[in-house]
Amino acid sequence: MTDDSSFSPAINALSPQPNIGTTIEDGSQNSKQLLENDVDLENDHETEQLFETEDNDHEGNDFENECEQLFEIEGNDLETDRDDTAIVDGQNGISERKEYPPPVVGMEFESYDDAYNFYNCYAKELGFAIRVKSSWTKRNSKEKRGAVLCCNCEGFKTIKEANSRRKETRTGCLAMIRLRLVESNRWRVDEVKLEHNHSFDPERAQNSKSHKKMVTGDKRKLEPPVDVEVRTIKLYRTPVVDAIGDGSSNSNEGEPNNHVDRSKRLKLKTGDAQVIYDYFCRVQLTDPNFFYVMDINDEGNLRNVFWINSRARAAYGYFGDVVAFDTTCLSNNYDIPLFTFVGVNHHGQSVLLGCGLLADETLETYIWFFRAWLTCMSGRPPQTILTNQCRTMQSAIAEVFPRAHHRFCLPHVMQSILDNLGELLEYDAFQNEFRRIVYDSLKVDEFEMAWEDMIQHFGMREHEWLQLLYEDRERWAPVYSKDTFFAGMSNFEKGECMSPFFEGYVYQQTSLKEFFYMYELVLQKKHQKEALDDLESRDSSPILKTSSYYELQLSKMCTKAIFQKFQDEVVMMSSCFGITQVHANGPIVTYMVKEREGEEILRDVKNLEVIYDKAAAEVRCICSCFNFKGYLCRHALCVLNYNGIEKIPFQYILSRWRKDFKRLYVPDLGSNNVDITNPVQWFDHLYRRAMQVVEEGMISQDHYMVAWQAFKESLNKVRLVADKHV
Repeated sequence: MTDDSSFSPAINALSPQPNIGTTIEDGSQNSKQLLENDVDLENDHETEQLFETEDNDHEGNDFENECEQLFEIEGNDLETDRDDTAIVDGQNGISERKEYPPPVVGMEFESYDDAYNFYNCYAKELGFAIRVKSSWTKRNSKEKRGAVLCCNCEGFKTIKEANSRRKETRTGCLAMIRLRLVESNRWRVDEVKLEHNHSFDPERAQNSKSHKKMVTGDKRKLEPPVDVEVRTIKLYRTPVVDAIGDGSSNSNEGEPNNHVDRSKRLKLKTGDAQVIYDYFCRVQLTDPNFFYVMDINDEGNLRNVFWINSRARAAYGYFGDVVAFDTTCLSNNYDIPLFTFVGVNHHGQSVLLGCGLLADETLETYIWFFRAWLTCMSGRPPQTILTNQCRTMQSAIAEVFPRAHHRFCLPHVMQSILDNLGELLEYDAFQNEFRRIVYDSLKVDEFEMAWEDMIQHFGMREHEWLQLLYEDRERWAPVYSKDTFFAGMSNFEKGECMSPFFEGYVYQQTSLKEFFYMYELVLQKKHQKEALDDLESRDSSPILKTSSYYELQLSKMCTKAIFQKFQDEVVMMSSCFGITQVHANGPIVTYMVKEREGEEILRDVKNLEVIYDKAAAEVRCICSCFNFKGYLCRHALCVLNYNGIEKIPFQYILSRWRKDFKRLYVPDLGSNNVDITNPVQWFDHLYRRAMQVVEEGMISQDHYMVAWQAFKESLNKVRLVADKHV
């Protein structure tokens, strides 16, 4: 039985710069690390001791790590020597090939040596040398906790040094990066200054101490960790995607490129890459918590793209218990290879929880895509995942979401019968029998005995597709999923199927440009629909059809759409009769409820088993309506009424259906602990707090006026503080 456990992952705010994207590195050793901008709760000033070490040359490991992959390591191909990436000069637009992109705040490394080697390689590539300006360790320990790496031209000679005959090489250059140990196993870039006040001298830099330590030779072979469920996302500069439209960031038109596997790149038309890039940059200006990941292959080609806005990230906290992975566009060969993550909101409407464009449907691609989504959702997997019948996707889900209940969408299974058995001579009779077995079987042994009789009757024991379908029966047959919560996304009723999120807006010939044009319009329309339904549910009183207090109780608590579905169950209580106790074990009693089916006077009678626990006030019907739909069935209601229970127990009124539950579509605040030395965390924390006020202020005009007044008062107070420091 599914309880109403809180499902609110702490989604951390991510505020990347418009020109900063992300890639996922398969080689991460930290399977539990979720986002790179998590708040570090340690106070370094209280627990650490600073040791200034001017000109403290780095004495780390041999530089066999120097040229490790900075971007994504693809699948099991871990022996690639380099991952060249095109970086565009911001002034003249000239594309240069850079192995090491400039450092940015938020970059993370598995060790201090990796961080030092990265900055050293970047410096060598540009033509300057580096040194350790300062570092600090934990009190009474030799464990390094932080360091500042600077340009070798930082500072000036001391008075003593000035008297020496050595040539002055320092210019007071401010270029540097500040590193800090977080989570006891990762090194994060906290501060970056890229500007130099001197010209570069590559030849002299080559002879510096830091670059002399570099060892040319075979690079270390990276081995992927075993059973890693969540991989670390690192903030690296996204390669500028070529606008020519083949998904390549460094393609050379007219040159032979036969060694490149074009099946492993996103199939884009002319201008599509620029459409994607422009859209992401535009959205980030208005939605700081918008998040995207680009998967770049070894040749620099754009392969897969994932993105999600802040509203979807927050909505997952309320509706992430059951998620459908929709591959309609991929399965039907649409022009846009769209993959969507879809949930169901408190009105029973579909809600978007992420989007992506996939180059192919390989295991490697699905694993990359699912990990990107899971990492963005703070590593909280859904309870239930619904997909079509795809063996490759099934394998990927088993690896990335090993604890989730993976089920096939039943309407897709029913449709596959026509696709695979449509030419059967007795197809109509077979289909009717098949549907009866699937929808009417209440117990596993009933289903399996009926299946055996069907196979025997139609002589289909050797049919290979049917055998495979039966082997997967636990993933699609309702009788095997009675303990799985579906929130109404798969009702297991004849003819019911949840429509794709973009149905009616995306067609086979829809171009990528057209899609991104209407994408925001569709989301806006869906949001407006939800807001109007919220208003109607809150302000209107539904018409009651019975005198049952159960109906009155839920009419005051649930949204209109969900209440109407529950109301049908209350009305259908009249078809139930003859409640009989068949077994008792202490407070747990088993009842048999008879129900008439059909509309004729002489209707068939169906027997349904209902278990009631008097001590825990728990009730469970063999039809499993609560797990399938999220509310109690007529059979369970009859047993509660039979036992004199006047109100529906609280655990059967889910917060995901309630109309009085406040849903603020901003990322979860998580901890209030903020590193007071980190301006990035100041912004994230203040922004999320302000967005809470904004969401609350939109409820009504009175709320708006209070929120506006509070903002004005806060601004005045902040300005007074600033005036004191002038």
